[in-house]
Amino acid sequence: MLTGVCGGIGEYVGLDPTVVRVIAVILGFLSFGTALIAYIVCALVIPEI
Repeated sequence: MLTGVCGGIGEYVGLDPTVVRVIAVILGFLSFGTALIAYIVCALVIPEI
């Protein structure tokens, strides 16, 4: 909800953004922070509409 990355991915894939956010949180815990770095990169790279 901070930068809209999960909402945008959810819209693109056709899933509810809440499901994508839950998956992102789970991946964040399981990847020892690598998913957080990927989220930040996506927030910087993906253009705003």
